[in-house]
Amino acid sequence: MINKNTRAFICGIKGKSLSNNEKKFLVKYKPWGIILFSRNIDTIKQTQELTKSIKKLFKNYNYPILIDEEGGRVSRLKKFIDNSIFTAKFFGDMSKNNPKKFSIYFNIYVKQIGHLLKILGININTVPILDIRRKTSHKIIGDRSYSTNKKIVKKVGEICIKNFHKNKIGTVIKHIPGHGLAKVDSHKKLPVINKNLNYLIKNDFSTFKNNKSLLGMTGHLLFKKIDNLNISTHSKKIIDIVRNKIQFKNIIITDDLSMKAIKKDLKTNVLASFNAGCNIVLHCNGNLKEMLIVAKNSPKIDNFILKKTSQLISIIG
Repeated sequence: MINKNTRAFICGIKGKSLSNNEKKFLVKYKPWGIILFSRNIDTIKQTQELTKSIKKLFKNYNYPILIDEEGGRVSRLKKFIDNSIFTAKFFGDMSKNNPKKFSIYFNIYVKQIGHLLKILGININTVPILDIRRKTSHKIIGDRSYSTNKKIVKKVGEICIKNFHKNKIGTVIKHIPGHGLAKVDSHKKLPVINKNLNYLIKNDFSTFKNNKSLLGMTGHLLFKKIDNLNISTHSKKIIDIVRNKIQFKNIIITDDLSMKAIKKDLKTNVLASFNAGCNIVLHCNGNLKEMLIVAKNSPKIDNFILKKTSQLISIIG
């Protein structure tokens, strides 16, 4: 069960079933959740067996199992479904051009994705992306964003969360506090944003304001005019803005700490994330040596995470 012995990290696993070493690791260190990728998924039956084996280890049918199923380019379920046309942009454009059609299409889309995730034993989808697309945005965001219009991004994002919750799937808004101004891919390089706080609050930060998702994921970005030393994931100033200006009151998860936007060693990155005010760290590549570093430097969850997890279970259970 998720209790005070659970540690505040989420990890990936290497293959399509748990190795003995992974089982020992999970039982000993008790991560808050596990995230699955295409490398973990082959058939429906195999994925069901994998998620059942994870939940059995923790004796918890509602144990958090996450996936990135955004549609379009980011689809971990390509072996089962073709979601390539259903980009965020596809739905954002439709919401503007034909709201009635959007309402019908999007409702059916989320219902079907939610149904498939439930069949597979997955209960959290890392959507919606609330980044505002720009002409100058790096393609890593591109059509993963609903729109260049902040009102459309915010509105469709809220509908996305509501619909997934209705279908008993948790959500993760990303990438707090806004990735749309990035001109490089943070998987490979650190994006540097030069806009001032006033502009950001009115624009990129505004799409995340007062959001009802129980989970939110940071972006690894350097907002030079707010904190020119620390990336947002490691910045007390940025996390303070997320809490007090953006008023996101739920669990903050880091983006993957193995991304190349972060230059320091893994232990430092883990500690700096918690020190800045992030609640849970995310490590995705399934490298057991690295996972040990993350686990050993992640604290046990506190009452805040416990309370929010309980709220999440009431949605996905």
